[in-house]
Amino acid sequence: MPTLFSQIKNYLSLVKFSHTIFAMPFAVSGFFLGVKDCGDGISLRLLLLMLLCMIFARNAAMAFNRLTDNRFDKLNPRTSNRELPARIISYNAVLSFTLFNALLFIVTTYFINNLCFFLSPVALLVILGYSYTKRFTVLSHFFLGLALSLAPLGAYLVVCNHFDFQPLLLSFSVLLWVAGFDIIYALQDIAFDRAHNLRSVPAFLGYRGARILAFVVHIISLILLINFGLLLPGKALVYFIGLGIFSLLILFQHFLVLRYGLEKINSAFFINNGIGSLVFGVFTCLELILR
Repeated sequence: MPTLFSQIKNYLSLVKFSHTIFAMPFAVSGFFLGVKDCGDGISLRLLLLMLLCMIFARNAAMAFNRLTDNRFDKLNPRTSNRELPARIISYNAVLSFTLFNALLFIVTTYFINNLCFFLSPVALLVILGYSYTKRFTVLSHFFLGLALSLAPLGAYLVVCNHFDFQPLLLSFSVLLWVAGFDIIYALQDIAFDRAHNLRSVPAFLGYRGARILAFVVHIISLILLINFGLLLPGKALVYFIGLGIFSLLILFQHFLVLRYGLEKINSAFFINNGIGSLVFGVFTCLELILR
């Protein structure tokens, strides 16, 4: 009989909890941007509620993705050892986990403000709906980007309770950044996607075309982040140092894939994007706090 520790470990693996590092720094950046624009100081209560919303929403989205993709994961050698196809966790258990986290997300938004609460079903529709997009559009990578781009915008709404241009600019840059690295990650499944009629940029454009598009998308994302920094007060030196490091890491992943091909995709995906987002978040928050 599995222990409580092993069960928790299985669920953390199910939702790839370590990948929270991709969107969390941007969410925290959105929160501190809100504090700068609208707050009278840092509210630890709101910060905690925002972090809980982030975790619950992501858990629901990842678990739901495992449910919808289960039949494909069983067939794909790269994913057949995941918790659901390998029957480490049952289908009904994953379904219950998804519903529980979705409910916790909505309940948590109730204690933030009315705007976040009323928009919570819309947010869930976006982040859960992504799982079906690969069935009908090659733009599925951009839908994933849209789902993760809600993190900084939602965090801003937690504090400010209204929309503004600057957090929207940050969110759109996140959309393109995520779409770019997801296109790179999907290079591993070109043959599988084509064989099972799944839409993806690599399956549609081929290996080289997908790499070129991912690079262009990342360049546009970095341009947007430059413009985001120009809207910050002062010279924003701390922010631009962080953005410089982030940019180098993001661009270096393209070199790794160009030089080593599929062999380096996992390191290019997780290390460069994970560390890059963490660096960006730390330097951005420092800039906002110091100002």
